[in-house]
Amino acid sequence: MMDKKISGSCLCGKVSSIVRGPFEKFYQCYCDRCQKKSGSAFASLLFTTPDKIEWLSGESLIKRFDLPEAVRFSNCFCTDCGSQVPYISRDGAFLVVPAGYISDDPEIRPSANIFWDERPCWFDEGKSAKTFETYPE
Repeated sequence: MMDKKISGSCLCGKVSSIVRGPFEKFYQCYCDRCQKKSGSAFASLLFTTPDKIEWLSGESLIKRFDLPEAVRFSNCFCTDCGSQVPYISRDGAFLVVPAGYISDDPEIRPSANIFWDERPCWFDEGKSAKTFETYPE
């Protein structure tokens, strides 16, 4: 994926951008902070260099929250719909892109499940739960 352009947007579509690949890392983070920010068992995060994003719209709608006691944790989201959006890591080393933000195949797959011991108590059982294509009857 040499310099492939990958589009992305928030749920309401007001924040949008193009990210140029390739991505360097793809982690699924199970830390309790990522559970809270995602409302799920983990956050799926793609990493590349900070210069790889071109904002198309809505940059002024982005709110950033840096947890004061954390070294790395941040949460950036659209103030209209609440969706997580890309952000520069606190140390400036990475552009962090929530995997659900992008609309195309990132051409990379998760390479690590990090903070595994913090996964929720219901996670393992959830993997074997019955599946449905849409809402269950």
